[in-house]
Amino acid sequence: MTATILDGTVISQRMRAEIAQDAARFEQQYGYPPALGVVLVGDDPASEQYVRMKRRACEQAGIRSIPHLLPTDSTQEQVEAAVKSLNDDPSVHGILVQLPVPPHIDEEAVLRLIDISKDSDGVHPLNIGLLAMKGREPLFVSATPSGCLVLLKEAGAVLPGANAVVVGRSNIVGLPVSLLLMKENATVTICHSRTRDLPDYLRNADIVVVAMNRPNYIKGEWLKPGAVVIDVGTSKIDDPTDSRGYRWVGDVDFDSAVKVAGAITKVPGGVGPMTITMLLANTMKAAWRLAGKATL
Repeated sequence: MTATILDGTVISQRMRAEIAQDAARFEQQYGYPPALGVVLVGDDPASEQYVRMKRRACEQAGIRSIPHLLPTDSTQEQVEAAVKSLNDDPSVHGILVQLPVPPHIDEEAVLRLIDISKDSDGVHPLNIGLLAMKGREPLFVSATPSGCLVLLKEAGAVLPGANAVVVGRSNIVGLPVSLLLMKENATVTICHSRTRDLPDYLRNADIVVVAMNRPNYIKGEWLKPGAVVIDVGTSKIDDPTDSRGYRWVGDVDFDSAVKVAGAITKVPGGVGPMTITMLLANTMKAAWRLAGKATL
């Protein structure tokens, strides 16, 4: 058995073409483009790279990117001021605070400041709380979990009644993707670093979502044959056979898992492109809602 490879780049290209058309319609109707404000604090190379990728994606989709690039030694007040300025700017429709922030910054306080109607990254506590409540819907769902759900549906996964195991319980991925799967009527088990006998849980899982940042940790022999595997992890490991001296891998040992799974994401090129695409989609959702209110 060889798994179907879920290529997030291909799926994203299709979705971004639709988003670009939506952005063009918005600008034609209102006379100005939709806009995403980004707050980046510090010079973490990975965060800087993510922000550059998001900026390029915005430009290609016809969404204006408004960066607030702050030095590492910025104060809490300066970071909060950047968020408040984006909240107050009527031409800005979405706000992204690139995480992580430096350790001296109160991350939770910064995220709470984001105008919930502009929370295009779905990280405001109210949006996460609404996602957790039965019969309630958040204004926005975090981009990476949303992308995971799209990939599952693209794979043809039958979610109602499925046994789903989510490995990882972060506020950014593990928790919200678990809640999304519950809303799709899957039976969800959340595992983490202190879970005993993790392979036992995985062997009964129709759907596996892994976000734990442990390179090649999940082995193919732990998986149920035919499972759909979404690998959110991205780690750089040494590889003398690669011209760069390193390569990127996920949390799942791809070489063994691809022989067992029914479908599995690429790393890189699986979840990553979907995260940026869902951020763009959320920004467009915010733009239409806010512009509509402004014209009432």
